[in-house]
Amino acid sequence: MVGLAVVAIMGAALYMGIGMAFSQLRLSRENLRATQVLEGKMEIVRQYNWDQVANLPGFIPTSFTESFFADNPTNTSGNFVYTGTVTVTNAPVTETYSNDLRMVQIKLTWKSGGIVHQRQATTFVSQFGLQRYVY
Repeated sequence: MVGLAVVAIMGAALYMGIGMAFSQLRLSRENLRATQVLEGKMEIVRQYNWDQVANLPGFIPTSFTESFFADNPTNTSGNFVYTGTVTVTNAPVTETYSNDLRMVQIKLTWKSGGIVHQRQATTFVSQFGLQRYVY
């Protein structure tokens, strides 16, 4: 009887452990995809020139959606999508070059397992920055 109880407890623990492992795997995949989306959007911002970033409202879309499935963006099974916003503001600095600097924030949210998750990336774009040497 004691042996049966020990086996039952070990079986329940194993079952719970496997369930928790799959949950952590899913969360890791969601976080990885969120990081990929943020990095992709930041790379797009890096390619803009000063006029495209500084002239608001304008060139940069303020909201976007991305699918969890990068290879098939139209697959929205379970309506699992990442929703993002892009905010371009003056940089929070008081130096003399503050008019030549913009802050770009990209926020990403998604709902999974009844929990709303968020990630954010921030960068600065300068009028006399790297983009002047790319073109």
